[in-house]
Amino acid sequence: MQIERITHNPAVMGGKPCIRGLRVTVGTILGLLASGKSRERILQAYPYLEPADIDAALAYAAWRLEEREEPLTIP
Repeated sequence: MQIERITHNPAVMGGKPCIRGLRVTVGTILGLLASGKSRERILQAYPYLEPADIDAALAYAAWRLEEREEPLTIP
């Protein structure tokens, strides 16, 4: 998994998960894919992205969806 390509920096895009510190969020990539944009079209629109960045965004999203948040219980 290439999650090391995903960065979190409060000074960049409000701390949202981004691709390699760039101002392209994981959400942007996922939204483009969900709307039917091809990988090739995304890479044309964002020429500084690499194919592995798209893979990393998908892997990161899948990983986040598998995380479980448990409510804090105080005895």
